[in-house]
Amino acid sequence: MSSGTLTIDLEALVANWRALDSRSSAQVETAAVVKADGYGLGATQVARALARAGARRFFVAIAEEGAAIRQALGPGPEINVFSGHMPGDTEMIHDLQLVPMINSIDQMLRHVEALPGAPFGVQLDTGMNRLGMEPNEWAALQDIAVQQRPTLIMSHMACADAPDHPMNAHQLRMFNEMTAGLNVPRSLAATGGILMGPEYHFELTRPGIGLYGGLPFAEARPVAHLSIPVIQSRWISAGETVGYGNTWTAQQDTRIATIAAGYADGIMRLLGPWLSLYAAGGVPCPVRGRISMDLIGVDITHLPEEPAALEVLGMNQGVDDLAGLIDTIGYEILTSLGGRYARRLHGA
Repeated sequence: MSSGTLTIDLEALVANWRALDSRSSAQVETAAVVKADGYGLGATQVARALARAGARRFFVAIAEEGAAIRQALGPGPEINVFSGHMPGDTEMIHDLQLVPMINSIDQMLRHVEALPGAPFGVQLDTGMNRLGMEPNEWAALQDIAVQQRPTLIMSHMACADAPDHPMNAHQLRMFNEMTAGLNVPRSLAATGGILMGPEYHFELTRPGIGLYGGLPFAEARPVAHLSIPVIQSRWISAGETVGYGNTWTAQQDTRIATIAAGYADGIMRLLGPWLSLYAAGGVPCPVRGRISMDLIGVDITHLPEEPAALEVLGMNQGVDDLAGLIDTIGYEILTSLGGRYARRLHGA
């Protein structure tokens, strides 16, 4: 097989959910965010594993993602849609029993007119300026919305990955003020908010990236393991170059392995000068030359023999290690993993 192998460790995924659930206060429900195809790892298998572990509420970005999760889980679990009730979503929301998180007066009107009595939640903007009703808008709609008995009132934090950032306390204060006296379940914390303590937990937490092995949950077990097969290796002489643009020149005789992946598979071109892959035993092997669309050159001079494959993600380096090389975040690494990999499930 010439494609790389992406192994999704569902046992680690479930262990991460349980660990974050144990960090939530007593009587707090722990949901799960499975948007963007389960952060690139396959939403249906991710959702099924988490449902077997006890998760009963799931969050997706758009209604179409909710449809896939409903098909995977069947009736019962609650599937919440962050984008709310968009034009064209009514039939899907009704038929699949999705719960839109209403973001505006327009969405509220659309929902109650098209689906009177159907469940919904409310999303408030407490300072991120992305989705949700702003304080003035919510003040105008609050009494009407609460009479309709929303299942949840939520907001989203902008700086939860930086616990000492003043924005966290500001958003907590705004959320408390905007929901004071309302007898409705509330949710503010995703992964970072869970880790900041019980004052952020309210009645429901919604971990996302921490489930998949990413920061800010530093104790998370890695979920994505990626290995790439070696197609060919060759010795090159001192002074020869590797790859497009002749950007790397051998200073001595060097053995280069060519592996079957590239930026089309989510191994971003910018990683080239800093990235190492790992041979058996955790031996690092640096990339040489530019990462191209389908192929990467890797220095294996120090290995005793040509390896069958080299590891990109696993116990030796995780998604945030790769992200740190190019000043991005683990979310981007995970959701960029390409469709050519052979995907295998481990556990659960």
